Amino acid sequence: MTRLILFNKPFGVLSQFTDRGSETKRATLSDYIDVPEVYPAGRLDRDSEGLLLLTDDGRLQRRISDPKFKLAKTYLVQVEGEPDDAALAALRKGVALGDGKTLPAEARRIAPPDLWPRDPPVRFRKTVADSWIELAIREGRNRQVRRMTAAVGYPTLRLVRWRVGDWSLDAIAPGSWREVAVPDAR
Repeated sequence: MTRLILFNKPFGVLSQFTDRGSETKRATLSDYIDVPEVYPAGRLDRDSEGLLLLTDDGRLQRRISDPKFKLAKTYLVQVEGEPDDAALAALRKGVALGDGKTLPAEARRIAPPDLWPRDPPVRFRKTVADSWIELAIREGRNRQVRRMTAAVGYPTLRLVRWRVGDWSLDAIAPGSWREVAVPDAR
């Protein structure tokens, strides 16, 4: 049976099992997951939080991470400022970035979600409001969500991946994981 692990990656943790190229020891997946022969299906930046999928099946790993399969990834994004309708429309249409225009995204304003506190906390500025949007994308460029929100004038302060396809973070605490059953992809 194929193994699939849903991990709630905390802020500051690398999406790999070893830390190469750093003078100081940084937290990695091996600090949280002691399951042999599973590997991340995609990645999540060190300064991002949330759902990271790990599997022992190469085909499933490719199906999850390869943009050609267009598996939706949904993020809860705290941004600086309060995005107006024009900014949300631009995200929905696709945003021009340095490496080309993004595919259209699903974007909407949301109330602040009931999330765990981040360590370290997001910087707070009395003179600059912040707000939350939900953003779903179907590609996976480097730091794409952060670059998209910045391109429409609302820099990302906190980024939490909540869902990948049908899998979500529901009831998984930061630093915890849950194994789910999936049919054998072979």
